[in-house]
Amino acid sequence: MIYIYMDGHDRMNDVQTAVQIFMPNEKYKPVDGIQDEGITVRSFLNGDRAVAELYENGAPVCSETAEVNEEGEGYALKAAVYNMLKKRSSYIPPWGMMTGIRPAKKANAYMDEGLTPEESAGKLTRLYEASHEKADLAVEVALAERNILKKAHPNGVSLYVGIPFCPTRCLYCSFTSYPLDKYRDRVDAYLDALIKELRFLGEKAEGKHLDSIYIGGGTPTSLSAEQLKRLMGAIGDIFDLSGLMEYTVEAGRPDTITPDKLRAIKDGGAGRISINPQTMNEKTLRLIGRAHTVEDIRRVYYQARETGHENINMDLILGLPEEGEAEVTKTMEDIAELAPENLTVHTLAVKRASRLRENLGDYDLTKAVLMEKMIDISSFGARNMGLHPYYMYRQKNMLGSFENVGYAKKGFESFYNVVIMEETQTIFAAGAGASTKLCDPVSGRIDRIFNVKNVDEYIARIDEMIDRKRKGM
Repeated sequence: MIYIYMDGHDRMNDVQTAVQIFMPNEKYKPVDGIQDEGITVRSFLNGDRAVAELYENGAPVCSETAEVNEEGEGYALKAAVYNMLKKRSSYIPPWGMMTGIRPAKKANAYMDEGLTPEESAGKLTRLYEASHEKADLAVEVALAERNILKKAHPNGVSLYVGIPFCPTRCLYCSFTSYPLDKYRDRVDAYLDALIKELRFLGEKAEGKHLDSIYIGGGTPTSLSAEQLKRLMGAIGDIFDLSGLMEYTVEAGRPDTITPDKLRAIKDGGAGRISINPQTMNEKTLRLIGRAHTVEDIRRVYYQARETGHENINMDLILGLPEEGEAEVTKTMEDIAELAPENLTVHTLAVKRASRLRENLGDYDLTKAVLMEKMIDISSFGARNMGLHPYYMYRQKNMLGSFENVGYAKKGFESFYNVVIMEETQTIFAAGAGASTKLCDPVSGRIDRIFNVKNVDEYIARIDEMIDRKRKGM
């Protein structure tokens, strides 16, 4: 437990997010004074300066101050805590004191105010202590997003369709997914409920322009070819696809992909698919519970090309068990031979620091430094393939707060990935665990309507899910 004593102010979020940079995955509790046990962070204002103090078991350890500047009191309070913990830990986070999952948002805000890209990057470095490399990346992604978002229709919406089934659950997975062997006899009933929800959303989409569709999961290709045809046929019947910019199906795991499924996806109207190896190292695939080989990845990739798929994304994960620079280098070399149009590089959370001691745990810092090296290898490899970064989000509650980056060839950037990340467009969502996001372009307000996650509950309560949307929309 980390105790946070806000002395004379109520800006818990500013203080807590700064603490989380160095002490992730803890519980944070506001208190009215310095605690006799554990770690207490005291934060207060003293005139035009913010002050942060660190206490261990009630005894003072260190303190730091920061001036209140044009960014306001919240920034100063955050900066004081950040500088104090940075000094205490001797760890310099690559993103500095930037928090939040969308670092490009701050760069976009600066450019909206009239700053040049170079000035925006400079401000991220000067005010937030982001490294030059990270500041430049944030601006590069922000510029790409601005160009992509120009393509959105003024009355546009997007559609997400969730398939929560997987053949097995991967070691690292945190998504809503259910093992197909256990739920195989429920898939058709799930599709019945899903299509019923889609019909309701189709009514709500009348008079709107459907910009993009994304069928994700789970693993959509855990469905049979006939089930995929049924689902995609229903989507085509319900929605007007004539103005669609993008239609993605997450083919996902190679052990679920077959030529007849690839044809069904292509015939159903999808122009973009994902084939997600995560790694091109056999040993790692076994460790994470993948029932396919590197050769299987190559085989289904070439089958997709033979079927006519011309826009393929591949997902990779950095930080998988027992992987280091050599393994990531091999993966990037193998992916370069395949030459997909899109590459999404995710970072797996490194082991968290449990307490702020004399230094952060050596293991944690070593992993954080290694992760940064692996990110550099993936970035260099992607750019060498002619891919450029166009969307990005960061991991919460992990040491280093590393980024996940989507790379693409020019003209192959995913519109859906950008609008869901930047929250600039309404996204209708159907399926177990799906969240409809209603965006008001005038006020910027976002309302969410959630579906239940459990498959059996979703099937049994589909009318209730539709009624939630009817009232919320």
